[in-house]
Amino acid sequence: MPDVLDLSKEGLDAASIARQALADDKVFEELIYGISPDRKKITIRENSFRALMLLCEKHPDRLLPHWEYLVGLLQSNNSYSKYAAIHIIAAIVPADKHGLFDKAFDIYYDLLDDRSIMVAAHAAGRSGKIARAKPALQPKITGRLLNIEQTHFDQGRQDLIKPFIIESFEEYFERSQDKAQILAFVRQQVNCRSPKARKLAKAFLYKWEGAEGTEGT
Repeated sequence: MPDVLDLSKEGLDAASIARQALADDKVFEELIYGISPDRKKITIRENSFRALMLLCEKHPDRLLPHWEYLVGLLQSNNSYSKYAAIHIIAAIVPADKHGLFDKAFDIYYDLLDDRSIMVAAHAAGRSGKIARAKPALQPKITGRLLNIEQTHFDQGRQDLIKPFIIESFEEYFERSQDKAQILAFVRQQVNCRSPKARKLAKAFLYKWEGAEGTEGT
């Protein structure tokens, strides 16, 4: 696809690009193509991703017609394309009124066992946003996050993912039906080898300790 916008330049204004993409289908298509595994230049990928994320915030309906393409990126062999799709999908899930994410649930959450720890961590880290947008899926999401120790990652790498999990739990814990299980998991992380996980666990418990008896409130 010939470039209609030189996305290889550094320092481009993402907001300006997003506005152009909203008005011009060719620019939008270039951004979508920019996060594909075919694009190798990091500046193209970054500029495309930043502009698309801005579009997600105010115009998620612009991205929804490309849902299958985004799900396809989750299954690609390119970690950056997976990373971009993880964030974009999570950002547009609140606009999903037809159960698109429900159908893609396993594809998304299989990424917790991805070969790339970056991919796994960010899939975990975006889960809070998804859980808030899809309350009916919260028990399934919680179950996947709690099973992080069943993935292929060794203990040290699991510990690097756990801060992302705790941050996601924080986003929807108040309305979760699985408070006891979440609290039990977080209590275990007080002694985690990850300093960030320990810090987040202590803050979480300080805020929510004793909330087991208020499931679903």
